Amino acid sequence: MNSLKQNEVWFVTGSQHLYGEETLRKVAEHSLIISNELNNSNQISVSIIFKPIVKTTEEIYAVCLEANQSEACVGVITWMHTFSPAKMWISGLKILTKPLLHLHTQFNRNIPWDSIDMDFMNLNQSAHGDREFGFMVSRMKINRKVVVGYWEDEKVKSQIDTWSRAASAWKDWQGAKFARFGDNMRNVAVTEGDKVEAEMKFGFAVNTHPVGDLVKVINSISEKEIDHLVSEYENTYTLSTNLLKDGDRRNSLLDAAKIELGMRKFLQEGGFKGFTNTFEDLHGMKQLPGIGTQRLMADGYGYAGEGDWKTAALVRAMKVMGTGLEGGSAFMEDYTYHFEPNNNMVLGAHMLEVDPVLANEKPTCEVHPLGIGGKEDPVRLVFNGKAGPSLNASLVDMGNRFRLVVNTVEAIVPQFNLPKLPVARVMWKPSPDMNTACAAWIYAGGAHHTCFSQNLTTEHLTDFASIAGIEKIIIDKNTELGQFQNELKWSEIYYKVFEK
Repeated sequence: MNSLKQNEVWFVTGSQHLYGEETLRKVAEHSLIISNELNNSNQISVSIIFKPIVKTTEEIYAVCLEANQSEACVGVITWMHTFSPAKMWISGLKILTKPLLHLHTQFNRNIPWDSIDMDFMNLNQSAHGDREFGFMVSRMKINRKVVVGYWEDEKVKSQIDTWSRAASAWKDWQGAKFARFGDNMRNVAVTEGDKVEAEMKFGFAVNTHPVGDLVKVINSISEKEIDHLVSEYENTYTLSTNLLKDGDRRNSLLDAAKIELGMRKFLQEGGFKGFTNTFEDLHGMKQLPGIGTQRLMADGYGYAGEGDWKTAALVRAMKVMGTGLEGGSAFMEDYTYHFEPNNNMVLGAHMLEVDPVLANEKPTCEVHPLGIGGKEDPVRLVFNGKAGPSLNASLVDMGNRFRLVVNTVEAIVPQFNLPKLPVARVMWKPSPDMNTACAAWIYAGGAHHTCFSQNLTTEHLTDFASIAGIEKIIIDKNTELGQFQNELKWSEIYYKVFEK
C-alpha cells in the first residue's frame, strides 16, 4: 500500500434555484476551485473529485445513489455555498451508505468591507446554509465529521486527510476476508467475539481454515523459491552466525522461508487481507511462523496471535489509514512493566510477531527456543522499536456492542541491552501516567493485544469509530480516573437505551 490516490472522495456542493443562473454559475466555479485545490494538495492522500452542484431533491438523491454504487468512492464531502433547504437532502441522506464529511467553509477568506452588497450576501451564505444542512443531518442521526475553517488552511486540509484515511480503511474492510488458522488459544476470553455480528457491522468475514490446508501449500514450495527468499533475508537483515550458509541452524532458516512462502501463497490465492493463528494448533508445521508473520505484516497484512481476529482486522485497518505516512502500525502486546519510581514504563513485545516497520535499527535474524508450542525453535527478527509519540488501540466485543479503546503513549528507546530477550520489543510510557492509564484501560475492558501505531493519532481512530458506528474510549493526557469511570457508566446507559 504505497498510495491512497486510487480512492475518491466526492465534493458535493448544495445550492438552490432561488438565486438565478449567475449565482449558480459562481457557485459551481467556486466549488470547482476548492475541490481542485484540495485534490492537488500534498496534504491530502486521496483524490478529491468535483461533482456538479446539486439544487433539487432529485439531483441530491442521484448523486448519493451514484456515490453508493461507485467502487472508487470512499466518502462524500458536502458544503452549502448558499442556502440549500435541507428537506431536499432527506431522500439522498437516507440512502447514502458512504462516510460523510461536512465542510463548513466559505469561498472568500475575508469580508470585502468596502464593496459588500446583497449580491455578495446571496452568494456567500455558508454561515447559515451549513447550519440548515447540519440540523438535518443531526435530526436524521447520521454520523459525520464536521470540519470548520477556511479551505486553504493547512489545519482544514489535515482534518480532511485524517477523515479520508479513516474512510479508506473502512472501504478496505468491506468484503475483506481474514483467515483464522485453527481456533483461538484455549480458554482465552478477549480473543473471542461474535463473527456474525462483526460481518454485519464491519463488512469483513472471518472463517477458520485448517492448519493442514496451509501445510499442503507450504509443502508445495520449491527449493528454488526458498533459496531466492533466503537470499533476500541475507541482503535485508543481519543473520546470526548459526543461520549463515555453514551454520548449524541453517535448516531452521530454510524451513522458516518455506513457511513464509506457503503462508504468502495461501493468503494471496485466497484474497485475504489478514490472518491469525495460535501456537496451540501447529499441525504439520515444523515451527511457529515468526519471521514470515513479521514480514507479511510489514507488507500490509493484518495479524494478531492466538486467534484474535478482531485485532488482526484492526491492524489491517490502521495500516491502510497510515499509508504513505512516516512510521508504522503493528500488532503488539503489553508484556511486562517497569515500576521504577518516577520512571514507570511498559515493555511491549510478543513471542515472535512484532512488525519490523517499528524497528529503530537493522533487525537481526535469529533462532532461539520458544518454550511453548512443542515445535522446533522458530526464526524471528529481533530489534528495538523507535522512540516518539505513539498510541495503542484495542477492539473488543462488549456483548451488546464493539468498543475501540485507545491510549496515547510516548515510546522510548530501551535503556538496557536485554541480551537474553530474543524478541523484537518496544518500550513506552502511557498517558497521562502509568497508574491512571493502566487502571483506565482495565476499567474499559481493553485487551492485552493491541495495534501499536507511530503514524496515527487519536483523531484518525475517532473518525474511524464514527464511520463504523462503534463506541470509542480515549485515554490520554487529559484522563482523570473518576470522570473516566463516570463516562463508562454513561456510555453503558446510552448503548442500552439508544443503540439496541
